[in-house]
Amino acid sequence: MLHNEANLLMKSAFVAIAGRPSAGKSTLLNKLCGHKVSIVSPVPQTTRNKIRGIVTKEKGQLVFLDTPGYYASEKKFNTYMHDVLSAAIGEADLVLYMIDLSRPPGEEEGLLAGLVKKSGKPAVVAFNKTDISPNHREAVLALLKSRELSAPIVPICALDGKNIESLSDLLFEKAPDGELMYPAEFYTDQDPEFRISEIVREKAFLHTRQELPHALYVEIEDMEMHEDQNTLWVRGFLCVERESQKGILIGHRGQVIKAIVQEALAELAPLFPYRVELDFRVKVRPKWKGNDHLLGRLIR
Repeated sequence: MLHNEANLLMKSAFVAIAGRPSAGKSTLLNKLCGHKVSIVSPVPQTTRNKIRGIVTKEKGQLVFLDTPGYYASEKKFNTYMHDVLSAAIGEADLVLYMIDLSRPPGEEEGLLAGLVKKSGKPAVVAFNKTDISPNHREAVLALLKSRELSAPIVPICALDGKNIESLSDLLFEKAPDGELMYPAEFYTDQDPEFRISEIVREKAFLHTRQELPHALYVEIEDMEMHEDQNTLWVRGFLCVERESQKGILIGHRGQVIKAIVQEALAELAPLFPYRVELDFRVKVRPKWKGNDHLLGRLIR
C-alpha cells in the first residue's frame, strides 16, 4: 500500500526509452508496467507515437515514454518520428537507452548514442537480448566509449523479464524526489480512441507484415457510447496507399479484415468496463505519408 500520495515526496521521474527499431522497447515497457501498454509486432518502427507507461511502487512513480525506433532516414515519415524521440528526451528526467546486442551497432547506433550524450540527461543503458549467442557486446562497448557515453549498464532480456526488477530499481535510484504524477492505479494515460486504434493497427500489421509493413494507418471516424447497452460503438477505417493494397487487407471474402477485428475485440474486452463493438472498413488514401497535416495528427 502506498503512503499518502498528496503529502509525501517520493521518487518521481519521466523516463524516455530510446533505441533503434526492434530493440525491444515496447516489449520492455509492457514488462515494466505489468500490462500491455504499447503494441508489439515483428515490423520495425511499429511504435509511431510517444506512449506513456506508468509504474508506481512504494518508493515512487516512473512514467516511461516509449518512442519510435531511431532510423537514419530523411524521409518525411521518419523525420516526424525523429521529432517524437527528440521531444521525449527533452521532457524526460532520465533516458533509458536500449541496445539490441544481437545486432552489430553500426552508424545508427552511433548517431543515437550521440543524441543521448548530447541531451545531457542522466542515462541508464539496457543491453537487451543477452540470451542470444553470439552477441556484439564488445563492439557496442567500444562504440559507447567512442561517443563518450558513460552510464550504468544493465543486461536484460525484455522478452522473459530477466533483470527487469534490477533495471527498475536502478532507475528509481537515479530519479529525483517528487510527488506522484498519476493516481497509483494508472498504468497508462491513453484515451480509448488511441488504445483502440493502436490495437487494431497491431492486428493489421500481424496479418499483413510481409505485404504492408508501413503502408497503413488507422482512422477512427466515430465513437458513440450506448449507455442502455453499456457498449461503445466504434466506426473507422484501415487506410492504405494504393488500390492493390486494399485487397490484401480485406482478404478473400473479407477474411483478413474480419480476423483483424475479431482479434482486436478479444484483446480490448478486458481493457474497458463496457463492451466495445468495431465496424472497420478499408479505404485508399494515396501518398498519405507525404501529408504534413495527417502525419502531424498520427505521429505525436
